[in-house]
Amino acid sequence: MRTLQEELRERDYKVNWHPYTQMKGAESIVPIVKGKGVYLYDANGKRYIDAVSSWWVTLHGHAHPYIAKKVSEQLLELEQVIFAGFTHKPAIELSERLLSLLPRNQAKVFYTDNGSTAIEVALKMAVQYYYNKGVKKQQIVAFKNAYHGDTFGAMSISGRGIWTKPFGELLFDVLFIDAPTVDNLEVTKSYLNQYIDDIACFVYEPLVQGAAGMLMHEADCLSELMSYFKSKEVLLIQDEIFVGFGRTGTLFAANQLSVKPDIMCFSKGLTGGTMPLGITTCKDEVYQAFYDNDTTKALFHGHSFTANPLACAASLASLDLLLNKETQSNIERIVEQHKMFVEKLENHPKVKSVRQCGTIFAMEWNISDETSYFSDIHKQLYPFFLERGILMRPLGNIVYLVPPYSISKEDLEYVYTCILEALSIV
Repeated sequence: MRTLQEELRERDYKVNWHPYTQMKGAESIVPIVKGKGVYLYDANGKRYIDAVSSWWVTLHGHAHPYIAKKVSEQLLELEQVIFAGFTHKPAIELSERLLSLLPRNQAKVFYTDNGSTAIEVALKMAVQYYYNKGVKKQQIVAFKNAYHGDTFGAMSISGRGIWTKPFGELLFDVLFIDAPTVDNLEVTKSYLNQYIDDIACFVYEPLVQGAAGMLMHEADCLSELMSYFKSKEVLLIQDEIFVGFGRTGTLFAANQLSVKPDIMCFSKGLTGGTMPLGITTCKDEVYQAFYDNDTTKALFHGHSFTANPLACAASLASLDLLLNKETQSNIERIVEQHKMFVEKLENHPKVKSVRQCGTIFAMEWNISDETSYFSDIHKQLYPFFLERGILMRPLGNIVYLVPPYSISKEDLEYVYTCILEALSIV
């Protein structure tokens, strides 16, 4: 007789196509039936510590009763309304609260439904900003190894490789530069000076390039690069989709930078992982370029679920939790635990490099092959951690942690212990 786990797995394999997955040979997908706090439970009752916040979204753990209560209340009041020609209280309150926390130059909020679409809106804002002003500036600058999403605009400004190869001829040209360091800043500026009159915007992941392998750069170097672009009247698009809402140890990565972005993008932890929502904010000068008697200067972009009231209610509840003393104390404790673990690994013979930014921890496994998302060591590490009750998705040979802020000291220490065990065995 089949177990429930086996039944769900077989039914899933017949009908579903999973993301970032070669489905041939993917019969071992794990059916999850329940989540509570930092734990996920499969159909056999096995418990897993969600050490990656289910793709970096679940800030406060699963099935949080406070968020569930607020969403439930909203569900009985207003579940959806078109956001063209209409508005509602949750969207107004969320915009007000978010803008009060962001850099002071951020003035307007545009709602979408995920991170990729938040990026698409930002790109359209930047290019049309100049178009509306009668200036032809369409060149975009981004970091090498960047990741901003999987829609075509977002793919175009992301690092080119195996993921984007089938669509190469369909993607628009982008100037790719190295993430800033003390050693390369002047060389980068010199390179950009050749194209500066045509550059509309610079799109960047501040402090941490997540999908690239949790690559990290210094706030001072990024601030200097941002200052350079500001001096050349190039719009700054700051992608806080991953790093926002406490991940870098501060509320936003922007809190660690001395230069303010012109446009900002948010998603992932925005709703505490409860449901999809995307936000693009901008300074008033950008908004004013669209504010005109000429209707053709409007930003023609929208989604069916723009500013969905349920998602806005979840976001407001998540902000309540994020800003309370307990969560802030937990973030500080996770940061300190990571620091101590980094020190323990710094001289380990199997560790090529180890790094940390706030609650984000990353360790690069020292292998003979080049660091790659497709490194075969992933095939050993992923099941190794699953067997020990830990959900961790190594980026090839990069082992990383992005835990929910509610993770206990003991559970985090257990995860560290399993990483050390993997280093001694795998």
